[in-house]
Amino acid sequence: MRNFVILALLGFVAQLVDGALGMAYGATSSTLLVGVAGIAPALSSTAVHLGEVGTTLVSGASHWRFGNVDWSKIAWLAIPGGIGAFLGAVALSSISAEAAEPLVAVFLFCLGAYVLSRFSFRRNERPVVVRPIAKKFLSPLGIVAGFLDAAGGGGWGPISTPTLLTSGRMEPRKVIGTVDTSEFVVAICASAGFFYALSFAEVPWQVVGALLVGGVFAAPIAAYVVRILPTRILGTAVGGLILVTNMRTFLKAVGLNSDPVLTWGIYAVIVAVWVAALVFAVMIVRQEDTAVVEETS
Repeated sequence: MRNFVILALLGFVAQLVDGALGMAYGATSSTLLVGVAGIAPALSSTAVHLGEVGTTLVSGASHWRFGNVDWSKIAWLAIPGGIGAFLGAVALSSISAEAAEPLVAVFLFCLGAYVLSRFSFRRNERPVVVRPIAKKFLSPLGIVAGFLDAAGGGGWGPISTPTLLTSGRMEPRKVIGTVDTSEFVVAICASAGFFYALSFAEVPWQVVGALLVGGVFAAPIAAYVVRILPTRILGTAVGGLILVTNMRTFLKAVGLNSDPVLTWGIYAVIVAVWVAALVFAVMIVRQEDTAVVEETS
């Protein structure tokens, strides 16, 4: 029972972050299940995606309820994502996604830096101009993100969310809501792929149930947070999270992980920049709100 409660709390925290910032459920859950609980990567990813079938359903419904979903992009992102996830789940039983991990980390780190600068430090221009996004951009994005999500235990949100944010064509809350809602299809297809490649009896159902319970409770709360947070603050939070979660692999990819002092120093600088960016974003939002009040009074 104690282990179930701990896993449920893990699912709650992971879904709260994922639902509010559009990423990190799979990455957080898989990392702890493999590193702490000692579950094999394939079984860990299976448990995470089976749990996500329920949590993403509730999350998608909650985001829809709060107006966070752009339905015109769901099919073009979700269906290719589901195909990629099925292939990634099957591939995980025979190959490793570790070879691509450094390249993905470098790519995401650069996206994170861009997102952080775009939404936080630009004072005199609106960070988003809502415009259409080409289907030929959404579909390849879905396939790649879905494949890496299933094969690597997480990746749908970390790849889809910052990529769509950097386009500058969607509000952050719409990006997060659309990505989270699309993930329902990805979770179903990944689960189908795992059932195809693995034995039904191998699935750690207690882990699945615990993650599901915790995630279902967190999903509506996260969707509401996305609804009320200003665009600038939400984008800044996402950008910093991308940097922090990809820092370890990024440093390894560029050969800067050999000195622990240097590694922790870089971590400290990144976190400090993120905190400063959030403070700056909050200050700008307050100034903009004050200006609007003065204009209308």
